[in-house]
Amino acid sequence: MSRDEFTARLCAVAADRYHDRHPFNVRMHNGTLTPTELRRWIVNRFHYQRHIPVKDALVLAKLDTPALRRAWLRRIQDHDGEKDGQGGIERWLRLGEAAGIDRARLQSGDDVLPGVRLAVDGYVNFCRLRPRLDAVAASLTELSAPTLMRARVEAFEKHYPWIETDGLAYFRDRIGQGGRDSAEALDLVLDWARTREEQDRAVAALAFKCDVLWSLLDAVEAGGRA
Repeated sequence: MSRDEFTARLCAVAADRYHDRHPFNVRMHNGTLTPTELRRWIVNRFHYQRHIPVKDALVLAKLDTPALRRAWLRRIQDHDGEKDGQGGIERWLRLGEAAGIDRARLQSGDDVLPGVRLAVDGYVNFCRLRPRLDAVAASLTELSAPTLMRARVEAFEKHYPWIETDGLAYFRDRIGQGGRDSAEALDLVLDWARTREEQDRAVAALAFKCDVLWSLLDAVEAGGRA
């Protein structure tokens, strides 16, 4: 594929298979989730959020230049923060608190559903075991993230006013971060995937990541502890 054809195929996978189309996410944005369902999602999604810097550390170890490592290190800092009380994980904890979920409960992981654990473990192990091209290509779900985050902020403000607005900081911050990160990762994938086999691997990696996010919502939608 030409560079333009390859880009179009990646963007099509990110658009067509992203979890914004999942029925649970559609209900979330339509404002029909109950407080119990929304809290269940926050609790289980946190299990994914707290593993993002873990998978990024695994990707970082595969990068072979200081410039690449410095750029990818920023992703870890975005989630872990440069010190306590900062970063995306902290902002997700504040989202939980704004929704009435105790911080200690979120951090314990006791309420995480088995299907969510399997999905997250699958993604982390994928990034551990696969080459750098595959691991970076899997992150390209972020091509669709800024649009989703904008819609989510609007939906929460409109339909879930019982959640304190300060708790939505994670979503607001990811609009800019997701756009920046996806652009950087896309450039890397386009440069690294020189053969048709490599391009197909990158597309398959992105489709796998879409399946991870979809499976996570399948588990949450099926129900469990609030």
